[in-house]
Amino acid sequence: MTLALMKQEEPYRKRWAALALLLTAVFMDMVDNQIVTIALPTIQRDLGASPSALQWTATGYTLAFALTLIIGGRLGDRFGHRALFALGTAGFGIASLAAGCAVNVTMLLVARVAQGVFAGLMVPQVLSFIHTEFPESEQGRAMGFFGMTFPIGGIAGPLLGGLLTQADLFGWHWRTIFFVNVPIALAAAVGALLVMPVRRGARAGVDLFGVLVLAAALLAVLYPLVQGRELGWPAWTFVLMVAAVPLLGLFVAWARRARSPLIRLEMFRSRAVAVGLLVMLIFYCGMGAFFVLTLYLQDGLGYSPLKTALTMLPATVGIVAGNGLGMPLAAQLGRQLPMLGLLLLLAGTVLMIIVTGPGMTPWEMMPPVLLFGAGLGLGSSSLMLITIGGVGATDTGMVSGVVNTVVQLGAAAGPATIGTAFFNSLAGGDFASATRTSLWLGLIVFSVALVACLLLPRAERLPHARRAEGVQS
Repeated sequence: MTLALMKQEEPYRKRWAALALLLTAVFMDMVDNQIVTIALPTIQRDLGASPSALQWTATGYTLAFALTLIIGGRLGDRFGHRALFALGTAGFGIASLAAGCAVNVTMLLVARVAQGVFAGLMVPQVLSFIHTEFPESEQGRAMGFFGMTFPIGGIAGPLLGGLLTQADLFGWHWRTIFFVNVPIALAAAVGALLVMPVRRGARAGVDLFGVLVLAAALLAVLYPLVQGRELGWPAWTFVLMVAAVPLLGLFVAWARRARSPLIRLEMFRSRAVAVGLLVMLIFYCGMGAFFVLTLYLQDGLGYSPLKTALTMLPATVGIVAGNGLGMPLAAQLGRQLPMLGLLLLLAGTVLMIIVTGPGMTPWEMMPPVLLFGAGLGLGSSSLMLITIGGVGATDTGMVSGVVNTVVQLGAAAGPATIGTAFFNSLAGGDFASATRTSLWLGLIVFSVALVACLLLPRAERLPHARRAEGVQS
């Protein structure tokens, strides 16, 4: 019996090879999310797209991705994470091919929405894989690699978009930014079938009514957040966000009665899950300050996109360092790790406020951006690890989808709120003053997140810590 137990607890042998494959797909998703921004002017000229249609080329992807994440996570629990990841990556490759072959803007928009849907199917499976296939002693390091993938992909996207569009390979112009995904996605889909383990999913039905209600509620929140600032915040955007409240109430009432709900409400009884999601939402709202900084560098100081990307490059170094140093200690430090990350974010924001001014140079911005990146590296991955550790293995896909959706909500709410403060302050024409006002708001948001971290369970009370102690004993 002891031998059988030891065999059952033995980690999956190809877990690191599988993780490398999974992160390649996540990197591709992040690059594709950002790469299109640089190519938009070329796309507009080539397809004769209107400004609103052009904006939806980016927005359609974001909304479809955010709306599919929870569904994709739950389907992974139901049908197996390998199957959903392979389906998501293969579909992403086919949708990328369709986007590259688009002959008009309607075809491009449909393909971009399809890309977002398939990305929402594949991304939640990564966190589930880390949680279920890696032992506690390795989860911190695996989450560190996962956490690094997002910012590196975010920075590589605009650079790669500019290079591919300008290079005009084979005369494809902007179409190359989509075609490049096709071989990567298809290789990842085939590779997943070869190196990911086959795990049986839970024998539960798919909650179609819950899917529709939750999608409507999320759309009611996300659409105004993504589009509101561009539209000047008309009254209907606020009405739509208020309408999300009764929709969420209906979803909760249905989840209590459904046999196999899309989200099991019992998971929110775990303090690690409930508080972790709250802190994560506040944490990513504060990232809107970084969005404002990129606007200031380009519009206020006249930096080119390349110079802006290079000025922000130390953030990537900080993220890699923060992940590398902190995540191996995640199980021992518990809530102390995201708190340390938030302290670094606060320090970086204060330094940004100090150096922001008309004569600011990239060298002056380097220390605060480096601190900001280190704080992001320590905070984001550790919060995800704490939150996902609050559920059992059968619900990892579900909570992974919820975690990623909360990240998307925070990432949309941050630029919407802090960005609005920036543009309102910009009425006087002083970019530096408007930027400092936004950074002060970001400072307040990070401070709230730091206080909220005190509600997280201590390291010794975390579910994964208790499981590790049980294995050792």
